[in-house]
Amino acid sequence: MQKYIWCILIAVFFSPFLFTGCANIIPPSGGPRDTIPPRLVMAIPKDSMLNFNTNKILLTFDEYVDVKDLQKNLIVSPNPKNTPLVENHLKNVTIKLRDTLHANTTYSLNFGNAIRDVNEGNILKNFIYVFSTGNQLDTFSFRGKVVLAETGKIDSTLIVVLHENLNDTAVIKDAPQYYARVNGKGNFVFHFLPPKTFAAFVLPDDYSKRYDDSTKMFAFLDSNIVVGEHTPMVTFYAFETAKKKEKSSKSATPPAAKLSKNKDRNEEHKRLRFSLNLDNGKQDLLTPALQIKFSTPLDSLNTTGVELLDTLFKPIKGYKVELDTSKTICSITYPWKEAEHFILLLQKDAATDTNHTQLAKADTIRFTTKNESDYGSLRIRFNHLDVARHPVLQLLQNNSIVESIPLTSNEIFRKLYRPGDYDLRILYDANQNGIWDTGNFKKHLQPEIVQDLNKKIVLKNNWDNEYELNL
Repeated sequence: MQKYIWCILIAVFFSPFLFTGCANIIPPSGGPRDTIPPRLVMAIPKDSMLNFNTNKILLTFDEYVDVKDLQKNLIVSPNPKNTPLVENHLKNVTIKLRDTLHANTTYSLNFGNAIRDVNEGNILKNFIYVFSTGNQLDTFSFRGKVVLAETGKIDSTLIVVLHENLNDTAVIKDAPQYYARVNGKGNFVFHFLPPKTFAAFVLPDDYSKRYDDSTKMFAFLDSNIVVGEHTPMVTFYAFETAKKKEKSSKSATPPAAKLSKNKDRNEEHKRLRFSLNLDNGKQDLLTPALQIKFSTPLDSLNTTGVELLDTLFKPIKGYKVELDTSKTICSITYPWKEAEHFILLLQKDAATDTNHTQLAKADTIRFTTKNESDYGSLRIRFNHLDVARHPVLQLLQNNSIVESIPLTSNEIFRKLYRPGDYDLRILYDANQNGIWDTGNFKKHLQPEIVQDLNKKIVLKNNWDNEYELNL
């Protein structure tokens, strides 16, 4: 019996060691990743407090929090002279108000994306704390959209401002009472507004929040906004009255570098250079002119020294040679047809620049015109097109307008069009001059409106490219 008991004890003692070689050691799991933002559990004074009469607010959350980028995120309404002092420690956020509060006024503090938890950085989006120094909260709202008039695009760096002073000079001289940011979709919203009439504008979100520069992006409405039970939604069309002039960056150049540059310039001045607008040695059928671009402005152009010949060196009839106003581009205009062969002959004395420099030698350039198969046909049908608004179709590549086509019906057709990717916009050309015209606040003139169709078309060569678009 004792022997049996000893066997059992030995088996129990050694059994853990017998199986260690086969065991899989699994570290303890940390559980699923926390994706829940902080939650407010207490506020002193409480949120939506009436008859508020303190200058300190304590917010307590259910986890440790951090407050980041307050300058970009925090909006206090009405807009204070002095930004509140905000501090965070562990689970608490403390706000110290530094302005004397107005009587019977609803205040809101919108933290945007500033508050987040410490561990995972989960953002408590658009957290708003609100209170009133009177016996009721103002709960009216005003919302709408901001679109860039020239492009139909969105600029989320802009803000919408509200002025109680309805005079036009208020947006120029005064800080606004209220402002709201534009989001990535162009939308904005004001909450907790009083039932008042406001002048509303759009501005960049800079320190002054004033329209003190005509190169600033700006928008205004033709009438004031009456905030109440049924505040209308609006759309602003933002514009720059004047374009900013790009500053040329000047840097100090070492004397040796200056000498080298001057030497290079002198070498350049000894010879007149030029380039052609040919595409791989081929003339575009849709471009009426073959262009010769000179490196320096010309003093004179001898048109008899610029000849268009056939492959047998016989002169071609019906072309025209002209120098543009910049005196750097010589255009040879001719009714090009597909798959034709030409010779461009430039005599040495054909061009003389302002440094009295001519071409180094006579030049003979052979080129051909493109084939019609290098292009594709283009047909676009528009649904719900209002031709009474004088629409102009803008085709763009790399954000630059390639062509503007006035639309007089709901369909356009081009037998030949250059292949490539194109973005599409519609300009509503009020004055019918074919280009976008900006606005002017002093004259209360709204800009012309461009509708971005958010549509990219891909034109293939030797292909019937057809599209149907809903406006």
